[in-house]
Amino acid sequence: MSEPDPDSVARLAAMGDGDADHARWELRYLRRALGLLISGRDSLDDRTSSLVGQALARAVAHDPSAAPAMRAISGGQFNARLRVYRDVMGQRGGSRTPLTPLGEALVAYAGGEPGRDPDSWAAAWIAAELDRCNEGLRQEFGTADLPADVAPSAMRSPSR
Repeated sequence: MSEPDPDSVARLAAMGDGDADHARWELRYLRRALGLLISGRDSLDDRTSSLVGQALARAVAHDPSAAPAMRAISGGQFNARLRVYRDVMGQRGGSRTPLTPLGEALVAYAGGEPGRDPDSWAAAWIAAELDRCNEGLRQEFGTADLPADVAPSAMRSPSR
């Protein structure tokens, strides 16, 4: 829920429709979507994405960056973007994140057209956000410690 840095906002606004507030919202939406999507993709416990989703929903319900009367609209916009970003990222278990297509979607949502990001700034921003989100997941949920010769799917929790 942290705010995107002003340089990123300015850069995206310049590639988009020139509106810094619009760019800020698009960066917020993508940051939140990435956190939710990778919590399901990169975690070993299926409950992780549920917990992240619940925490995100609580935070968004009280989001100080959105006027209370506009939170439903903001939620609808986020959900629309989440569906697109989920489709772009593909199925759970994918080994690579399609940074360029995600960056193109971000620029398009900000009002830009194809080719407005020749330096792939958006893809680099997304890569850094993914690293940040994964680090947050590790801090909150710990790091998996698996034997090198055992697949995660072969691990079982002790009988209850």
